[in-house]
Amino acid sequence: MTGRWPFAATWLASILALFGAAQAQTYLLIPDRVFDGERMHSGWQVLVEDGRITQAGENVDGTGATVIDLAGTTLLPGLIDAHSHVLLHPYDETSWNDQVLKETEAERVARATNHLRATLLAGFTTLRDLGSEGAGYADVGLKQALEKGVIEGPRLIVAGPAIVATGTYGPKGFKDGANIPLGAVEADGYDSLIAETRRQIGGGADWVKVYADYRWGPNGDAQPTFSVSELKLIVETARASGRPVVAHAGSDQGMRRAIEAGVETIEHGDEGTLETYRLMARKGIALCPTLGAVEAISRYAGWDGGEKTMPERVRVKHEQITRARRANVILCNGSDVGVFDHGDNAWEIELMNAYGLTPVEALRAATSVNARILHLENEIGRVAPGLAADLIAVNGDPSTDISALRTVTFVMQTGAIVNQP
Repeated sequence: MTGRWPFAATWLASILALFGAAQAQTYLLIPDRVFDGERMHSGWQVLVEDGRITQAGENVDGTGATVIDLAGTTLLPGLIDAHSHVLLHPYDETSWNDQVLKETEAERVARATNHLRATLLAGFTTLRDLGSEGAGYADVGLKQALEKGVIEGPRLIVAGPAIVATGTYGPKGFKDGANIPLGAVEADGYDSLIAETRRQIGGGADWVKVYADYRWGPNGDAQPTFSVSELKLIVETARASGRPVVAHAGSDQGMRRAIEAGVETIEHGDEGTLETYRLMARKGIALCPTLGAVEAISRYAGWDGGEKTMPERVRVKHEQITRARRANVILCNGSDVGVFDHGDNAWEIELMNAYGLTPVEALRAATSVNARILHLENEIGRVAPGLAADLIAVNGDPSTDISALRTVTFVMQTGAIVNQP
């Protein structure tokens, strides 16, 4: 797998170098139960040596290991959020427009370092960051700083600035000819799209993100932005370098075009029909529904969270999850955090449960399923021998009460203890 996706191998080498000293320690972790990324096991113990899991089960030989007593907790793989924006902060603090137009890149990077630390302490050891939103390749710089140990936080899988069609994206209402930051990079047609895709790969993007549609319809509704042939150019160019492509798409037509072009994940997907979701399922394309962002924006607008006062956009998301589950679409845990508070990433998992997934299905989405989506299933996402020791412990049993994810008492990243009781 790492031959096709070189960023996974690069990340692993950097992390192993970073935590080399810490990895020399051997730990025996003794919780009440272990969620291994697929199912729950009572009475399991986990042995960690040199930053990796070497044993997991009921009869673990921990001779000579440092014992960490995690009584009363569930041990599980470090959580994964597959749609984040570490360079944004909640829109009820500062609007997206003002963040892109008025905040310096230095301020945004300073904020991001705090965001990353809060996210790691909340039990999320891996983030896929989908667009720097006007901060250029600052996400790449943050990833490098994490790998060097300059700052502390989850490992980052980054998408750089993202690609948009001319005239579709960015702050609006300025005079003709005004040169303003857009929040992404415009590109159109054969030469431009190939060049920009290569430029973003060269800049350090692990995934290439494209906006397959945006709110530029006659009434501000979401409409496709690129033709299928244009999207295929991006996918083919990225794939030649070993990078996958992720598409922002809310409209059914935008989703259809992205699916036909060969993207690997679709973000949002609000208006997808049952037929479109079935097509995604057949092709193995995952959906990141970003429930938390929609709920947050609705609450900022005054919604009290009640069912009787539920806004239309929230009702649409409930219907979307019902259709997607009926079609057996792969559902990833991707929250669009940055729209709401960093460190509150578990809200998405709670919402997936509230919208119809069982607690175990929601936990899988945030661990083993996301690891497979990100082509890192041989490194993270499960509690199994040979995998990186990305482990967290929470009070209680999240397979029966998903809110247990809010009580993170222990965090280990690649064998290094970040936080413990």
